[in-house]
Formats: sequence, structure tokens, C-alpha cells
Amino acid sequence: MGEIKPKRTPKAPRQQLPLLDPERRAATCEEVALGFTEEQAKAEALRCLDCKDPKCIEACPLHIDIKRFIYRLVVGDPQGAFEVISEQSPFPGVCGRVCQHELFCESACLLGKKLDPVAIGSLERFAADYHRTHAHPPEEFPKPTGPKVALVGSGPASMIAAFDLVRKNYRVAIFEALHSLGGVLAYGIPPFRLPRDILNEEIARLQSMGVEFHTDFIAGKTATIEELFEEGYEAVFIGTGAGLPWMMGIPGENLVGVYTANEFLTRINLMEAYKFPQADTPVRVGKRTIVVGGGNSAMDAARWAKRMGSETTILYRRGRAELKARLEEIEHAEEEGVHFEFLAAPVALFGDENGFVREMECIRMRLGEPDSSGRQSPIPIPGSEYRIPVDTVVAAIGQGPNPTLQRATPQLVTKKGKITVDESGQTSMPLVYAGGDVVRGGSTVILAMRDGRAAAEAIHKALSGKTRENEPAGAVQ
Repeated sequence: MGEIKPKRTPKAPRQQLPLLDPERRAATCEEVALGFTEEQAKAEALRCLDCKDPKCIEACPLHIDIKRFIYRLVVGDPQGAFEVISEQSPFPGVCGRVCQHELFCESACLLGKKLDPVAIGSLERFAADYHRTHAHPPEEFPKPTGPKVALVGSGPASMIAAFDLVRKNYRVAIFEALHSLGGVLAYGIPPFRLPRDILNEEIARLQSMGVEFHTDFIAGKTATIEELFEEGYEAVFIGTGAGLPWMMGIPGENLVGVYTANEFLTRINLMEAYKFPQADTPVRVGKRTIVVGGGNSAMDAARWAKRMGSETTILYRRGRAELKARLEEIEHAEEEGVHFEFLAAPVALFGDENGFVREMECIRMRLGEPDSSGRQSPIPIPGSEYRIPVDTVVAAIGQGPNPTLQRATPQLVTKKGKITVDESGQTSMPLVYAGGDVVRGGSTVILAMRDGRAAAEAIHKALSGKTRENEPAGAVQ
């Protein structure tokens, strides 16, 4: 007799992630989304239609076999689900929390044409968390012996490239400018969205696979790309991200208490300023905070300010429908008491006699014709200026690539500081590749990973044409 297939229940309601109580969130950096229970995961997995032609796999930038991992959950094998995901991704715990699944796999879910799509991201997280909390024998990996490849930056693009290359027997080294690993995952995303033990454990898995990590290394200053080649690296990948914040360009921006989101979040997320004075790095959060912008960084900054006891408002020049942040992050911010002021933009900041910011002058906006982003462009309304009292201002209006490396390799960059690449991630320099935010500008974690994977494939193709040393040692081809 053949295997009895479990009865699918696609019309069952989509399971909702349990959340930490909003009042408790206001005074803690504990994770907000608590993850599915085993019962919820089974119920959600049974909603999957088991499509013959699953579009979700194609829509996933990493092409995880979503149908197969969900089937493992259906039959009560969460560890098997984790192993399926791990064929393509070293970061199920990270991606299960911060990937914008609603833009990729879940948007392609056939069930979503008529009902709510399967909660693929939450199921991925469940499989990862199950693996973490259940004892398993330590994985053993062969020591890589092939050509040396240098990856500059330890963000998601470099990490996935390292994962792919080390499994093909390359000796991979990641060089990070900061003292802590993870790139934007560490300095940009708060622990209440991505707990640090999750990130650190998944990075440690890469180390156990043979990836080397070097911190406090500033590419273009500690060593140039040319010097990395001189040290024996046969290819270089640049994944240095977009760490240079855009300024508002208004009077008063240099007052005390005015931050860019990059500085604000780095101080709190990476330097743990929320623990001051136990931590060395302070951050000034006054009684009233205004965060300018409408993306995920704006939500993160506002939610941190709220946790640090500040009455917090997000000021956005467009309307609610045009916010670029994830819907769940907007909803969580509202639940936590963050206010929103739409169709308004700052025009000047005013301080007291000691140079501390005290007031923001704003102007009302209206929406005009769509601009290059496809959204209606904000247009100032003459004579609509007004002032708001404020003690802390955070500008979360975007960022571009950090110029340190680009100064050392000007032949690689555009006027806006981005690195130009072809479809495989190849730059104009032989055997130098790039991907993630240094190419795209501020983008998403999963698209950075897709770039890193494409570059790893191109590096393998280029170097395997030169030598046979890099035959995979039990690697996934």
C-alpha cells in the first residue's frame, strides 16, 4: 500500500504569530514575535496546497524547496524541514524573521490568489527554532583545501557567498570593518526583531564549516583589493553594504540630539547603548523624539526611542499607503504607542543656547504625480509651516555605500558611490565581484543574499576553469 497522504486544509484560517504583550515591549528588548507552537506549525503546514508546480520556490531568491520543507512539517518532521532549508540557506533563523516573505514566496503562493497565503516565513522560523532547541549531534564538515577567496564585509551577501563557496571546497575568509560580525543584520536590525543569539549561532555554523572571519579590517585602508590578491586570494567579493547615511539638508542638522538612523541604530543595536551606563556607548533620547522617514529603519528607530521612554512620532512626507516599511513593523510600532504624522516634512531645526535641538519646523505636503519610484511625489504646500517641540531627531531617509573602499578603487564606482556589476556580480576588475547594498543602495536582506549566491557561482565558474584543486568535498553542486 502507498503512503497515506495527510488531508490538507487550505480553507483553515492562517495562523497568527503569538506576540509579546505591547506593554511589556515598551520596557524590554525581548523578541516581539514569539514563533509558532508545534500545533500552529502543523495547522499552517496543512494549509499548503502541495502544488504540482510550486511558484513559491521560483519566487524565493534562494530557491529553497518550500514545498518539500513544508511537507516535512506536515508529516511531523521539523528537523527534516530544517535540513531541506539548509540545502540552500545557512540562515533559516535569520530569514524566518527578517526576510520580506510577503514580497517573494508568499506573494507567489497559489492559495493567496483566493485566501491568505501560507505563512512560509513563520514556518521557516519554526523549523530553525526547533533545530536550535533540540539536541543534535554536532555537524562535521571537511576542511576546505581549494583556492583562497576573500569576501569583504560580513553582511548577508558575503555570508551566503561564503556558504556556497566553502561547500565547494574553497578556503573562504570574510573581512569585517566592525568588531562584530553580521553587517546590517547586527548594526541595523534590533534584537527585538532578530535576537543576537540567533544571528551568532548561524554565523558560528559558517565558522564550523571552515569560513574564517577577520574583524577590524577596513577594506581600502587596512588593505586594498590589490593587496588581497598579493596575499594569495584568487578572487574577491565586495559586500560592504550601504553604511553612509543621507542627510536631510536642512538648517540645524548639526544640533546636539540629531542623529542619522545609521548612527542611532548602530549605537543601540551594536554598541548596546540601551544598557548605558553598563555599556560604554551612550545615546541621547529625550522626552520627545521625531523620526523622519517611512522605511524599516524608521520603524526600528522609533520603536527603540519608545522603549527608551520617549514620546515618539514618525514624520513622513507621503501618506500611510506609501510607507515602505513592512506592514507588520508598522502595526507593531502602532501597538507600542508610536504616533504617525503623514504628509509633512522637516524644513529646519532650532536649538537652545547650549546647542541642543528643541524645535522642528515642518511643512505640510500634498501628493502629486508619480515619481521614479512609482509613488505619488510629495509637493510642499506654501504657507503651511508649523513647529513641533522635540528633544531627539532621527533622520531615516536612506543611505548609500560607504566611500572608503571606493576611494581606493575609483574605477569600480558610479558618481553615487555604487559599484557597477554585470548579472553575475562581476565588476570591471578581473576576478572582483560585488553584491548587496554596495551595488543596489539600501535594499533587502534576501536580495543581498541572491547577489551573493550569483557571485559565488560566477567565482566558482571562473576559478574552476583555472584549477582542479577546488573539487567539492561532499558539496552540494
